[in-house]
Amino acid sequence: MKVLVEPKNLDGGLFGQPLFKDPSARALARVGVVDIGSNSVRLVVFDGAARSPAYFYNEKIMCALGAGVSETGYLNPKGRIRALSALRRFHQLAEGMLLSSLSVVATAAVRDAKDGKAFCRDILNETGLHVRIINGREEARLSAQGVLLGWPGSYGLVCDIGGSSMELAEIFDGQVGKRVSSDLGPLKLQAIGGGKKGRRAHVKEDVQKLHDVLGSQRDRLFLVGGSWRAIARVDMFRRRYPLHVLHEYRMTASSVSTTAKFIADHPDHRALAVDCRISSSRMSLVPMATDVLYRLVKTFRPKDIAISSYGIREGMLYEQMPERLRNRDPLIEACHFAEAKDARTPGFGILLYRFIYPLFRSVSLNKKRIIKAACLLHDVSWRAHPDYRAEVCFDNATRANLGGLKHSERIFLGLALLHRYSNEHRGVQFQELCSLIDEKARLDALIVGKAMRFGSMLWMENDADRGELRWFPKKKLMELHLSQDAMPLFGEVAETRLNSLASSLGAEVKVRTRAQ
Repeated sequence: MKVLVEPKNLDGGLFGQPLFKDPSARALARVGVVDIGSNSVRLVVFDGAARSPAYFYNEKIMCALGAGVSETGYLNPKGRIRALSALRRFHQLAEGMLLSSLSVVATAAVRDAKDGKAFCRDILNETGLHVRIINGREEARLSAQGVLLGWPGSYGLVCDIGGSSMELAEIFDGQVGKRVSSDLGPLKLQAIGGGKKGRRAHVKEDVQKLHDVLGSQRDRLFLVGGSWRAIARVDMFRRRYPLHVLHEYRMTASSVSTTAKFIADHPDHRALAVDCRISSSRMSLVPMATDVLYRLVKTFRPKDIAISSYGIREGMLYEQMPERLRNRDPLIEACHFAEAKDARTPGFGILLYRFIYPLFRSVSLNKKRIIKAACLLHDVSWRAHPDYRAEVCFDNATRANLGGLKHSERIFLGLALLHRYSNEHRGVQFQELCSLIDEKARLDALIVGKAMRFGSMLWMENDADRGELRWFPKKKLMELHLSQDAMPLFGEVAETRLNSLASSLGAEVKVRTRAQ
């Protein structure tokens, strides 16, 4: 990742004011893309904060267009019918959503098939949609850009596996480097002769060729594609991993090896598919994809492996972003948008962050961004029933479709927001998920939550300067300096919450009144 430098102004730099109100960002507020792949045809409509958009609509049809292309040279006839029906539906849905246009791309199956161009003409005649057939290098570039949407400034190797091909692309410092495409898609591997032994020998040879082109890649391996996500689901199931969020799920070379053996030795793949919530059509491709992943990890030896839910479709959105928008923090942008949409007092999150900042001045910049995200989100769940508000906050943070968050950071953010409303976290779900972070992180999240809980009691207007916190860690002393007109806000409940915060810090607290 790019080294983060803390801005002098707490509202500037990576932590800047939201861009979603800017006209160029608003133009991206609702964008529709269609990906005609070898396995599936999918429509995604993005909406929300332009830098970290929500999925306004997402629909996938498993058409298997690429099934049989290697043997016959033509698209799967049944798949053509299903895909064309899906595209007619997607076109009508787009019109109903008032989208100005749909960006449509087709990948390996359509570009390889003899009737691929004819199929695109049929789509144009029946729907008016212009299909852009992209080559492997372009597919690799768009997938890599999708990863950069979620991990700006990352370094590593992006691997996007489809039904009929697999693409690799280097990324470094927000840029896409060398790109290669191969025929290592599961649908094509099914046609390789010689059984498992022959297939694995073919995979080993092709992966070595890819390594010869790209060279050593010892940074992170980003995995894009449905078959990789299916393997990750099996890995989660095998480990009994409690947080079922695929994006940013991490695996190691050891876990890949263990899961590959687990899949190969499992007596009933149909039952495994049900347990892991994998479709039967996808599960049929998993053994081939597992052979490829095992060989990739063994050959390229990445330092770690991350699942990315962002790929070619997100890369198409990234393509339309101005450079200054690409460099923004996706987490902070999404939180700004959520606050503007759902908080009772939009804009207060920044004031709250400024107020509690002295307590966290010495923490890492990455921890500061999570704390800022918590401040921006601290009030967006106010409509929830008071008895469940803390739980709703935790669920929203840990399961939200947010970029720029590791799983441990999701738990930290969820706990901080939970403690904004409650001093306690009890119940099986909390115990399971909280096991993903250590005791110190749990205590830090409690302190952040209590700081927000107290700070929100002062309810500072945007143009008011009513008080400040001062923290002297060596003395274990926390001072609250309040202006005269803020003193009435410091009632019994506020005082109790301040003392609770001081107790968690193991600190003495002093309250002082300052002159106007």
